[in-house]
Amino acid sequence: MTTLKPALELAARAAIASRTEELFRRSGALMEGHFLLTSGLHSGGYLEKFLVLQDPAATSELCGFWVARHRDRDGAPLVDLVAGPTTGGIVLAFETGRQLGVRAIFAEEVRADDGSARREFRRGFRIEPGERVLLVDDILTTGGSLLAMLPAVEALGGEIVACVVLADRSGGLQALTSPASGRSYPLRALWQLELPTYEPGPATCPRCSDGTPLHAPGSTGIASGPGAPAA
Repeated sequence: MTTLKPALELAARAAIASRTEELFRRSGALMEGHFLLTSGLHSGGYLEKFLVLQDPAATSELCGFWVARHRDRDGAPLVDLVAGPTTGGIVLAFETGRQLGVRAIFAEEVRADDGSARREFRRGFRIEPGERVLLVDDILTTGGSLLAMLPAVEALGGEIVACVVLADRSGGLQALTSPASGRSYPLRALWQLELPTYEPGPATCPRCSDGTPLHAPGSTGIASGPGAPAA
């Protein structure tokens, strides 16, 4: 992986974070209100990544930041494959793979009879033993989507190089540990921001307490009641 001197590295990361924030704000993707996150937590702020991902030029630029870090000095890719979870990860994986000149695949959520969920590569997707895999995703809150992908890659013999996301609202996770193998993998974000999350309910969530209607992005729009689950 291409490396820079520490001062230059910090400056480059700051510039990338600033540009990523600019693209999110310019698209209207940073929203304020009362939102139900996929983690089940509530928040007064939400990042609607698809308002950014609908713009091919912005998506290409953001993926380009990852691509630059995963080429050697001669321009050869340092990974053999890019993978992401549905749904935003599909767009990001394929654009990153396109720029690197490697394959791109995605993992879907599959539910067992007992209701438990896992990620699985379907549709004929494969990972050959020893292939170097870059995992990409959009917004990191708890890391659940990427965590669920780790066992799926490991089970096929892939070697995970790194996990990367556009924006990290988790509070600064630096690594993800596979629930299957116990191995830890580095986690990097283009942009870190503080958007507090709360357990649902008027005793824990300020927006539940003041009665602000609960929005469920990506679902039907508004849940019925200040602490109701998404429809």
